[in-house]
Amino acid sequence: MTTTTTPLDTLRRTVRGAVVAPGDPSYDTSRRVYNALHDRRPAVVVHAVDAGDVIAAVRYAREHALPPAVRGGSHAVAGFGTVDDGLVVDLSRMRGVRVDPEARTARAEGGATWGDFNHATHAFGLATTGGVVSTTGVGGLTLGGGMGHLARRCGLSCDNLVAADVVTADATLVSCDAERHPDLYWALRGGGGNFGVVTSLAYRLHPVDTIYGGITCYALDGDVARAWRDLNATAPVELNVILVIALGPEEPFLPERWHGRPICAAFTCFSGPPEEDEKVLARLDGLGPVIGRFMDRMPYPVINTLFDEQLPPGLYHYWKGNFSRELTDGAIDAHMEFGATMPSMESDTAIFPIDGACHDVGPEETAFAYRDAFFSHSFGGTWTDPADSEHNIAWTRAYDRALRPHTQEGGYVNFMDTDDQDRVRVNYRQNYERLRTVKRRYDPDNVFRLNQNIVP
Repeated sequence: MTTTTTPLDTLRRTVRGAVVAPGDPSYDTSRRVYNALHDRRPAVVVHAVDAGDVIAAVRYAREHALPPAVRGGSHAVAGFGTVDDGLVVDLSRMRGVRVDPEARTARAEGGATWGDFNHATHAFGLATTGGVVSTTGVGGLTLGGGMGHLARRCGLSCDNLVAADVVTADATLVSCDAERHPDLYWALRGGGGNFGVVTSLAYRLHPVDTIYGGITCYALDGDVARAWRDLNATAPVELNVILVIALGPEEPFLPERWHGRPICAAFTCFSGPPEEDEKVLARLDGLGPVIGRFMDRMPYPVINTLFDEQLPPGLYHYWKGNFSRELTDGAIDAHMEFGATMPSMESDTAIFPIDGACHDVGPEETAFAYRDAFFSHSFGGTWTDPADSEHNIAWTRAYDRALRPHTQEGGYVNFMDTDDQDRVRVNYRQNYERLRTVKRRYDPDNVFRLNQNIVP
């Protein structure tokens, strides 16, 4: 009997992980990403279990002219973890984390989440800067820069990246650090997913065990934002307070009359000693009349889980982001105006402080270029009903237009959407041409173009 072997059959025999194509029972599950706004139909999804699978997937994509999408934690708001008629390299089965407590380093596989990473490192009383939602992928956050609760004390996630393994466009595994392929190592620290599939990342760790953290709520008021601005100017680097503008959550710590009403909130993580906790509380009390609060000593990993239930997979998201040297009164006015019309319970604005240790790294030492920025503004609609998409997208775009005169030209690539390709050059500023040089070396044909794309 003669049988015909298809290229897809050969791929299935080559990789150890699952290969899923249209018509397979798990296809609809395999093609889903975190942001439900992106409902795409790949030609094939490769659920890699090791770097060998990734090499095979990239080679197959090249041979069959399939644009590759790379999916780690799947949180890319722009939907870069999926693609119509292309190949998805899904790393979600590669989630191992190995800690070296003596060297204070940890190596994570490319599909690990910050929940995975924090769980592994906390056993040794160690941590590094991660995101604010535990289901966020380690790789994607780091490649864009990586802001989080420890940024003022420890720097960005990318500042703590000490090595990486990357499958490049020619299906070669390249290990890079400060000595080996230093150009690629430089580019990965803020340059996004432009240079290949990152299969593992090694980080510098810091002593962090318990923290004092949580959420303190205030009425939506520009004076709260101005007081928060002043707090950041004098706070020790161990104190990281993210200003959140949202609708009051339906939580026991917030009186019912504030549920669903616009509020400001101080999302706080203090990694200093417990005897300083009362001083932190006094600083938060100084921001304005407190209407609700949940603050406690907790293991560091817990602070990254507080918004997990509010932001599960399957919601619709459309975000924007800008940097600024100052939080001007004009910017605060824009935030208050749009905060008053927040379109859903799931939507929010988050203004991240990115000073302290973030400023200890020069603007050309990594691809992350905005080392003069003190604030990163993240804002956008998040909603549950696809019928609300047009309204949420229009609201976010109007918000962006109102804020632009009060912020810098560029913004954080991880907060950009698919219609922000015209901002790529200004997002990288003085580093853009150097990034193009690295791109030409490792991906001259722009195989990895499903990202905030740096054109070779």
